[in-house]
Amino acid sequence: MQEYIFIRVYIYTKVHIACKLSQICRLLGQPALPLLSAQKDINIGAIFSFHKSALLKIQPFTSKPKPTTCGSFNSLRGFKYAQTLIFTIEEINNSTQLLPGVSLGYKIYDSCSSVSQTVLSGMSLMNGYEETLSDTSCSRPPIVVFVMFMKITLFVIHSFFFVFVFLQISHFATCACLSNRKRFPSFFRTIPSDYYQSRALAQLVKHFGWTWVGTVRSRGDYGNNGIAAFEETAKQEGICIEYSEAILSTDPKEQFLKTLEVIKKGTARVVLAFVAVGDFIPLLNVIAQHNITGIQWVGSESWITYRTFAETKEYSFLSGAVGFAIANAKLVGLREFLVNVHPDQEPKNELLKEFWETVFQCSFRSNRSGGCTGSEKLAELQNEYTDVSELRIVNKVYTAVYAIAHTLHNVLKDFRSSTSSSKGEQPKPQKVLEYMRDVRFTVKTGEEIFFDSSGDPAARYDLINWQLADDGSLQFKHVGFYDSSLSSKQCLQVIQEHMIWAGNSRQFPVSVCSESCPPGTRKAVQKGRPVCCYDCILCAEGEINNETGKIAHVYWSNEGKDKCVLKVVEFLSYTEIMGRVLCIFSFFGVLLTAIVSFLFYLHKETPIVRANNSELSFLLLFSLSLCFLCSLTFIGRPTEWSCMLRHTAFGITFVLCISCVLGKTIVVLMAFRATLPGSNVMKWFGPLQQRLSVVSLSLIQMIICVLWLTISPPIPYMNLSYYREKIILECNLGSALGFWAVLGYTGLLSTLCFILAFLARKLPDNFNEAKFITFSMLIFCAVWITFIPAYISSPGKFTVAVQIFAILASSFGLLFCIFAPKCYIILLKPEKNTKKQMMGKSSSKAL
Repeated sequence: MQEYIFIRVYIYTKVHIACKLSQICRLLGQPALPLLSAQKDINIGAIFSFHKSALLKIQPFTSKPKPTTCGSFNSLRGFKYAQTLIFTIEEINNSTQLLPGVSLGYKIYDSCSSVSQTVLSGMSLMNGYEETLSDTSCSRPPIVVFVMFMKITLFVIHSFFFVFVFLQISHFATCACLSNRKRFPSFFRTIPSDYYQSRALAQLVKHFGWTWVGTVRSRGDYGNNGIAAFEETAKQEGICIEYSEAILSTDPKEQFLKTLEVIKKGTARVVLAFVAVGDFIPLLNVIAQHNITGIQWVGSESWITYRTFAETKEYSFLSGAVGFAIANAKLVGLREFLVNVHPDQEPKNELLKEFWETVFQCSFRSNRSGGCTGSEKLAELQNEYTDVSELRIVNKVYTAVYAIAHTLHNVLKDFRSSTSSSKGEQPKPQKVLEYMRDVRFTVKTGEEIFFDSSGDPAARYDLINWQLADDGSLQFKHVGFYDSSLSSKQCLQVIQEHMIWAGNSRQFPVSVCSESCPPGTRKAVQKGRPVCCYDCILCAEGEINNETGKIAHVYWSNEGKDKCVLKVVEFLSYTEIMGRVLCIFSFFGVLLTAIVSFLFYLHKETPIVRANNSELSFLLLFSLSLCFLCSLTFIGRPTEWSCMLRHTAFGITFVLCISCVLGKTIVVLMAFRATLPGSNVMKWFGPLQQRLSVVSLSLIQMIICVLWLTISPPIPYMNLSYYREKIILECNLGSALGFWAVLGYTGLLSTLCFILAFLARKLPDNFNEAKFITFSMLIFCAVWITFIPAYISSPGKFTVAVQIFAILASSFGLLFCIFAPKCYIILLKPEKNTKKQMMGKSSSKAL
């Protein structure tokens, strides 16, 4: 985009900044005068280009400014923007809802398409110059809102006035760089940033399946930033760019011929032209001279609705072009306002006379034929000025002025109602910025206006397609839209059946570097080339391709490599032999544990059961039952619940089991110490302390498991890498640290229990249960030490089987080693199950 609108609410301190700016004006030359003006309570100033660029003569500074001489009048578009601004101001002034009691005025300046003249005009707006300049000019700080035109103006004026806090709003500035809040903290706009347009263009190209494109851009901020954003999104969408050419209107013809040669030699049939109109014209002329056709053009909003291109027969090769344009709108009453403009409204206004002479090709200075009479009718003309079918940018001027009005309305409303504001005090500029950030309103066209954190509005574009009409002219057809405020799946809507393609053809163009691979082959990227360029080679074993360029990884290939055979999903199932065998052993262990528990319950009053804390014995039997049962959670298809349950249940039940064994071992040691003369050690490890020790040790494991499940729990996982021909369905540990912490804590208690039992193995015979605990813990530790390498090296479902085997083996080891000798006495040697026998050495030997 080449044009900009600045809006500045200027409210300053008692020392008016005009006094300081006047010093700068004395250095630069004569201040500018407005070409159109109407002074009101709050004035909106505008700088548009009405005349051709001219070498300006810097005049000495005087107190009586003189109009600067520019070239001839040449911009109906600039004049139309100016009249739209006046139309909007009058509409607001006639409203009883918006800014009641406050009138908006305007001061419109000419930039002469010159940077220096634009700077002078901007300073005049800030300084509030009238017809004369005197010392009293500094005494009245006016509230000024101003508008600026021309691309380079934005950066020049912003550099000059960055030190002053002011509000800026643009109707035509699309550069994505302006969204940088560090460089432009007070900048807003009613037109979308090119960043959104670039993303929309990339999504459009992806929608049509064009993965191989060329780009042409303006060598400036507009083109460079636009194509950079397009390339970033295109890479994400899988689009490759064959070439990227940069052009500028001032380039020699050889440069445009070089760009043409790149386009001719390229294999991409789609070319994105992110260029300004002025830069594009020389390239179009060169293309027309060489009769280059068959290219599908994708255009940026700067030229996709440029009527002059469509009306130029030499540019008929643009037929079928597609691109995004700023959303169109219908402004009721605007055409009537435009055609009612007449020089008699302001007889002394030279700009109105120049405009009239230009559109009617006459002169007020001539009384002969061809002289202007003033009776000419604008309503009878059909030109850029009177045409209201394309009000895309005009509507942004309209909404920009309304954004100012709504902001001022909110500022004045709150400021007047504030009890803290003293008489004569004015709102701070920073406060006005805050109101602008929060402004939200709906204009008469139905469009909702608001700004995001970067000062940008919602990006809304019309999708335009150039189509030949019956009379041979090119027409702009609306074939879709893009709206960034919608979801990613709905933001782009295309009516493809209504579209015409390159050369006014109905045949859809294809632009790819390599054709899609046929069934049975796959893509192999060509070395040194983009990913869109590839060779098609036969699929490897286990890969298939039955669609264009797609490879399925969860299937296995048939012999022809063009059909899928579902890979076998492997997990330890209840229906297979190994799963059934493990289930049988698990239930057998539960049954044996239940029998032992029942047997102990029947003989609970006998010395053999009561010895060494019967409570711990029953709790140990209960925990062994849970150990046998927890192995069942490892069998079957892994689910979220089963994955979490199997590891936590295993860790908690085994720690409960080892805690009981550890308690029994400590009881043996304490009992031996208690037999020594004067020892009172058993009171420190009685039944209450034994229960607390079991609960405490088990609680630590529970905390570890809770942390594991909270931070990174085990989840079902399809392992596709271990086997190529089948899928291993397993439980991903989630946090390996959690798993090994559970296992390590269990191992730590087991090792401690083994050491204590080993130390107590040679105590007097009546305490020889420590020998069986030692043997049981030896088996337990041996099983789990050998489990680690077996677990790591076992493939697929055998990993689960190894873990179940370790659970069952260690559980059976504890059950048999600790309880089998006691069951032997209860069932086969009942005569030894007496207190006398238990207290004597002979009974201990029998054990």
